Amino acid sequence: MTLRLTPLFDWHRSHGGRMVEFGGWEMPVQYTSIVDEHQTVRSAVGLFDISHMGRLHFSGPDAAKLLGYLLTCRVDDLIDGQIRYGLVCNAAGGVLDDILVNRITNDSFGLVVNASNRDKIVAWIEEQQRHLSSNTGTLDVVVADDTERTAMLAVQGPHALPLVNTVLGTDLTSMKYYTGRAATVQGQPAFVSRTGYTGEDGFEIIVDNAQAVALWDQLLTEGAAAGIKPCGLGCRDTLRLEAAMPLYGHELSEQVNPLTAGLRFAVKLDKHDFVGRDSLIRYDAIPDRPKRVGLKLSSRRIAREHSDVYIDSEKIGVVTSGTFSPTLEQSIAMAYLASAHASVGTHVEIDIRGKREPAEVVALPFYKRKP
Repeated sequence: MTLRLTPLFDWHRSHGGRMVEFGGWEMPVQYTSIVDEHQTVRSAVGLFDISHMGRLHFSGPDAAKLLGYLLTCRVDDLIDGQIRYGLVCNAAGGVLDDILVNRITNDSFGLVVNASNRDKIVAWIEEQQRHLSSNTGTLDVVVADDTERTAMLAVQGPHALPLVNTVLGTDLTSMKYYTGRAATVQGQPAFVSRTGYTGEDGFEIIVDNAQAVALWDQLLTEGAAAGIKPCGLGCRDTLRLEAAMPLYGHELSEQVNPLTAGLRFAVKLDKHDFVGRDSLIRYDAIPDRPKRVGLKLSSRRIAREHSDVYIDSEKIGVVTSGTFSPTLEQSIAMAYLASAHASVGTHVEIDIRGKREPAEVVALPFYKRKP
């Protein structure tokens, strides 16, 4: 399989990035060490190439109607510049992807999807557009995939705001979390959002491919005094796990629905209609269903995905993600547990390669930045 390359691929390779396959792309997993890059984001500012994320654009009078049918969250009440987290579900309520949707103008929306799901989601959108059109009439909406003509950079950490202010030449202090706006980079149009996947304050910037390397270099140069470092996918995973952010393929899949995943805030069952709604309404009436929980281990051993969780001889769940937290200096994990054993303070054991390790159910997130 030929891997896709971001506009920054040559930079990553020439600056010591350890490259791996991820979601069909060749991406840097780290430059120095995962712990070093993780701590840089928590204490200073880190720079990520996230151009592998899918970027779709919806335009036309029926754009909101189509997105409202595709997504679990509300779209019709978004104001210009507002961004919202939501999910794309199948008819059974299983998660096809988790997404960010933003209203650019009245009839123009952006959708950011996971790299590994982009092709699947594009095909799903086309299928559902045909289905909705056959029932309600032809939809006046154009869907464009902008992923491979644009780049996306993430600037994350406590020093992200002053750095982005300097580089973009504008003051974004008043910009609220989960909002976005048009920007200018090297005289060319761009889009900046106050979003991220690390648990820290930060921004994500979308530019045309031609601007990517120059913007990357400028951010590194201007951020040098603040301790900026390029960061790879490795610390992106440890950062999001500390912040208890679900990852598709781990906490989320077509076999998991968003109510089980603890994402009820992103599911508006009172919406008139969206794909998977009827199944989710039925599931919502089930009182005892598995719950996504946090676990802190007594030892430094790491509970990997698929590790079984027990109380005595009874298997009560399974780990979805685990790591040694650089911030907490403790092994942590997320898991799905039977509801009867999912209360904070419950003591469990995790089977790690044949040996049981004590752990305790704790509240999520593990880490929350100070305001």
